[in-house]
Amino acid sequence: MIYWEIFLAFFIPGIVGYGGGPATIPLIEYEVVHRYNWMGVEEFGEVLALGNALPGPIATKMAGYIGYVEGGVLGAAVGVFATVAPSLILMIALLGLLYKFKDSPKVKLLSMIVRPTIAVLLGIMAYRFFATSYVDNGMIQTGFLVVISFLLLERLKVHPAFVILGSLIYGAVFLAP
Repeated sequence: MIYWEIFLAFFIPGIVGYGGGPATIPLIEYEVVHRYNWMGVEEFGEVLALGNALPGPIATKMAGYIGYVEGGVLGAAVGVFATVAPSLILMIALLGLLYKFKDSPKVKLLSMIVRPTIAVLLGIMAYRFFATSYVDNGMIQTGFLVVISFLLLERLKVHPAFVILGSLIYGAVFLAP
């Protein structure tokens, strides 16, 4: 029974909390504090503060922690799954619909319009990362990482995860205060 309650406590906010993140916090609070009485408002606030201090989506971190406290490892898994399930179900349904109409001229036009928009958004994000790196680490470090990353990715075809890991190690060894 506890696993079903954990599932409902995080699935319902995932459905009605459009946008996720901060929008779902009051909904999760209602379920956890007022409906199931798993913790008080003060303890929920502490869990929220802890979740905000860690990287990643707040709802999944809270679901994992509260699910673990209430139902152990399986409870944590159920909570995290319940948090991502609404988005997962909707994404699968929409992809199925998109695949069904993939040859439609309207869908092709939509794809043609969306691709350049995504490219521009990614370019802006890359520029902001570059500018932040330049300000924080200087031109030499930033230029070195850009050139090495480009060579590894484009010339040597190294998987991006390894390039990111190498950059993290480089930053920890050479750029850490």
